[in-house]
Amino acid sequence: MPTYTHRKQVGASFFGVLSILILLGLVFSVAFKLFSPFWEFRTISAVVQATSEDREELARPIAQIRTNIDRRFLINQVSLPERDSLTITEDAGMIFFNLDYEVRVPMFGNVDAVVMFQETYEARKP
Repeated sequence: MPTYTHRKQVGASFFGVLSILILLGLVFSVAFKLFSPFWEFRTISAVVQATSEDREELARPIAQIRTNIDRRFLINQVSLPERDSLTITEDAGMIFFNLDYEVRVPMFGNVDAVVMFQETYEARKP
């Protein structure tokens, strides 16, 4: 005669699956909102780095370098929060590009995320 044993069902409960879906939704929502500032910083940083490596560009006066960088920002459809976020200085034959700014991203209700970006590039003036 066969004997049957009663086993418990094993698996995820409705509330377990629901809590995982809510958590994943929250993570994707935050990641989606923070993607834009990081992508813009990546583009801004690439423009400044390309300028710091261009020997022909570095031979120009600082004001002209700044104007050309602003044009590249316009072409790439990015902008700095403030004009002072990028400072270009020259000292002892070196040109320093200091990129320092922060972006406030609204998250949920009255909760915001503040993302800070700081990068420094230096180049020898030809």
